[in-house]
Amino acid sequence: MKLLATLAWRNLWRNRRRTLITVAAVVFATFLSLAMRGLQLGTYNENISWALNLFSGYIQLQHPEYQENPSLHKSFRLTESLREDLAKDERIRGFAPRVYAEGLISYGDNSLGTALFGIDPKAEREVTRMVDKVKDGKMLTTVHSNDIVVGHKLLANLKADIGDTIVILSQGYDGALGNMKYRIVGSVKTGMQEFDRAAVFMGIDALQELVAMRDRISVVAIALHDLQDVEDVTEQINDRVHISGFRALPWEEVMTDMKQQIQMDNYSGMLLLGILIVVVGFGILNTVLMSVTERFREFGILLSIGMPQRQLVTLVLIETLYIMIIGLAIGNLMAFGVNWYFEANPIVFGGEYAAMIEEYGWLPQMHS
Repeated sequence: MKLLATLAWRNLWRNRRRTLITVAAVVFATFLSLAMRGLQLGTYNENISWALNLFSGYIQLQHPEYQENPSLHKSFRLTESLREDLAKDERIRGFAPRVYAEGLISYGDNSLGTALFGIDPKAEREVTRMVDKVKDGKMLTTVHSNDIVVGHKLLANLKADIGDTIVILSQGYDGALGNMKYRIVGSVKTGMQEFDRAAVFMGIDALQELVAMRDRISVVAIALHDLQDVEDVTEQINDRVHISGFRALPWEEVMTDMKQQIQMDNYSGMLLLGILIVVVGFGILNTVLMSVTERFREFGILLSIGMPQRQLVTLVLIETLYIMIIGLAIGNLMAFGVNWYFEANPIVFGGEYAAMIEEYGWLPQMHS
């Protein structure tokens, strides 16, 4: 085998041009594949982290039927024992109870449908970045005041200003309609159109009072230190609380639209890479076949002096293996440099293209 390896290496450089062309094809395919996948997967991870840290959380605790059909009646109580269990897990960065409801917001002659989010500002700072997305005014500071923060587009559509008083009407947990006056103290600009157009943030106690929820909540958003821990933490929580009237859902089940968009884009990227590899593979195969055809005389001499056909085939395979190893090594090094650069210097889009990307809920950036 050592003799065959030596012969194969020498044979490669007897026709340097053919060998270098074949190696270049492998380098090109390897470099392009790794660079494209690096940017693709890096962009996915960045967008997932951005979306989860913005408001959703990595995991959510919900009533077992809440995800399929959200309702005030599909709520639960956050017990002290559950708080202690979540606080003791070192993988959990923080958790925040929330109340979700729907309502009608009115100012002057303008009335719009809205999504109401009751939050604890202190707890949210450990879980999401929503509290840092204030565009004008200020963020909420307490859980029980009649101050609210609205999406900046909702504020514009209402034709209201910071400091104005509005009225919110919503159906309560008991079925009765409740309404109350609130003062707008700030607006947020998140980049997510559904929040900017319809979201109203208020203290969790204030919203519980409006919809007569008392101490019941809709969800608990949980943030982790590492995205890779989502599956393990979800399973452990569900194992501990499977009889408590709620369940833990990973972000994939909460943000199904985002997961499906990523899957569809990922499959299309893998298809393009597969086509590239097949095309390059046929090019390499053609080069190897040409090499074999040009060396019929050489192979005939080797067979005539007693080389077994099996060893002759092995010789050609070793030559091809050398080409692949050299091409893969160079291609990996080049792709590493490109991925390292774009990890440190992401591609940031601007103008109308950036606005179009943001319209679909994505960051106008590409990371590796």
